[in-house]
Amino acid sequence: MLEPQQRQARNRVLRYLLFVCGCISVVLGVIGIFLPVLPTTPFLLLAAACFARSSKRFYRWLVTHPQLGPWVRDYLEGQGLPLKGKIWALVLMWASISFSMWIVPLPWVRVFMLISAVCVTVYILKQKTRVL
Repeated sequence: MLEPQQRQARNRVLRYLLFVCGCISVVLGVIGIFLPVLPTTPFLLLAAACFARSSKRFYRWLVTHPQLGPWVRDYLEGQGLPLKGKIWALVLMWASISFSMWIVPLPWVRVFMLISAVCVTVYILKQKTRVL
């Protein structure tokens, strides 16, 4: 079993916030399995990162879960992200960034959003694609 690489946060409030964020991410990831608008993999990876810093018990539960665990383990073991997860992550990210850039009138904020989106896109595309 994969052990978390990070140590648990020392601050009790931070651990609580990370735990809540992890739980919300698991719920959104599960919804994403059934609702094609939400990407499953990024939410489950976020949940694993939050649980690694807040609750070893829930981290172990997530990575050993029969249905959810493979999404996280494949990434952590270097097997990559599923193609569907990559596509949905990129499509939704670019849709939300485009909408945000349309709404926000400040040019420097638009440039920052665009640079962020390009960097995240490059990162996602560089990740190995898991063959199903």
